[in-house]
Amino acid sequence: MPHVAITMIPGRDLETKRNLALKTQEFLTRELGVAPKFISVSIQDIPMEDWQKSMEAFPDEILFVKPGV
Repeated sequence: MPHVAITMIPGRDLETKRNLALKTQEFLTRELGVAPKFISVSIQDIPMEDWQKSMEAFPDEILFVKPGV
């Protein structure tokens, strides 16, 4: 049961976030070959002033795509 946690800076409305979550779920459904009921997606806003600290909290072994690379 995959769970995807998306963090982003504030500024997007709930409809935009909902659409992103649904598109992420649809992609994972196709890519992993599992039913949508097994995939959950969360979206959390991180204030810009806390962004760097938030990114540093992810250990290198789980951050597969790093920003700016």
